[in-house]
Amino acid sequence: MQKTAHIIGAGISGLSAAVRLANGGYKVAVHEATQQAGGRCRSYFDAATNLTIDNGNHLVLSGNRHALSYARSIGTEAGLVGPARAQFPFVDLATGQRWQLDLGDSRLPLWVFDEARRVPDTGLRDYLALAPLAWAGTEALVGNTIPCKGTLYDRLVQPLLLAALNVDPPEGSAGLAGAIVRETLLAGGQACRPLIARDGLSSVLIEPAVKLLQERGHSVQFSHELRTLGMSGDRVTELDFGGGDKITLAADDAVVLAVPPRAAASLLPGLKTPTKFRAIVNAHFRVDPPRDAAPILGVVGGLVEWLFAFPQRLSITISNGDRLVDMPREELAQAIWRDICKASGIAGDLPPWQIVRERRATFEATPEQNALRPGPATAQKNLFLAGDWTATGLPATIEGSVRSGDRAADLVLARR
Repeated sequence: MQKTAHIIGAGISGLSAAVRLANGGYKVAVHEATQQAGGRCRSYFDAATNLTIDNGNHLVLSGNRHALSYARSIGTEAGLVGPARAQFPFVDLATGQRWQLDLGDSRLPLWVFDEARRVPDTGLRDYLALAPLAWAGTEALVGNTIPCKGTLYDRLVQPLLLAALNVDPPEGSAGLAGAIVRETLLAGGQACRPLIARDGLSSVLIEPAVKLLQERGHSVQFSHELRTLGMSGDRVTELDFGGGDKITLAADDAVVLAVPPRAAASLLPGLKTPTKFRAIVNAHFRVDPPRDAAPILGVVGGLVEWLFAFPQRLSITISNGDRLVDMPREELAQAIWRDICKASGIAGDLPPWQIVRERRATFEATPEQNALRPGPATAQKNLFLAGDWTATGLPATIEGSVRSGDRAADLVLARR
């Protein structure tokens, strides 16, 4: 009799676990509490802009092995597009200065030796000062590990770590920051090419996975919220969805709990999870980008941090955005639009817009909160955890999310 793996949650981590287990010979049943898959990584039609937009401007890098392997497994790797080389244009809104960081296509960080390719007005010694991050422990603070000041910090390190950690970098975990630096800047340009789901996150990372599972005879149920886990000894024996809807598990069945931390803690009393979260603000404007617009523009010296050019729209991301979640929407849209006009060189009145404020976008990537992240195994031998908030070794990223799903699936497969 074929073993069944029940995946609770159809976000990126749940879907990556589901696809891996389906490929590993399990019958898979995905149970999603809401009416759509994708969690915090999905697309939807927005009436205000009359466009399909993403709920977050998520970036994948060419060195994100788990994320790219997942896209390959569902046949959509080609949907992640980016420049041929790892090049990142930047603009400083305060001074008007523009530059391009060119990491090249090497496996080594040779770009730091080339004045024309690194951040303007920085020297090799500035980059060597970042070395302690590479071996820092997760309990150390970034602010106690490297100098959080100076040209290199302002123009590269601060924007990079703010986007990755979603906290003001000095208060972030140096170990998590070090993992990002090791897998990007220190891995050379070959690992740093920026890739965007140009046609939307759902069409590249979510819907093809759901379709693949369904076409192979696996089930994906929406509006199917797990209420209680029935336990006996060291195993989960029953899934209770309420209203008499219960599933009894066979001896070899497994469960992957790929839900947000609050939901996981309510289903597993006593589970230690992160308790503090930070917001991310994304805004979308219906306007044709300038013909020479870069797919991604780093912005310093303003409110906006990253500017993304898509067909018919410009979108921005502001991390660590708690200070903006209660700001009046029109006022915030106007402030963001002023930054966009400066950064992109366009002019005009505010076009149709939408602001998406994700209040609990990521766990707070501080040493204190990182210490609360659980591993994938639980006290129940057939129950495993997945999610970007589990102990992946990375901050809350798509790569971390997929990695967690893969790891949970591998533990299920290892039970056989």
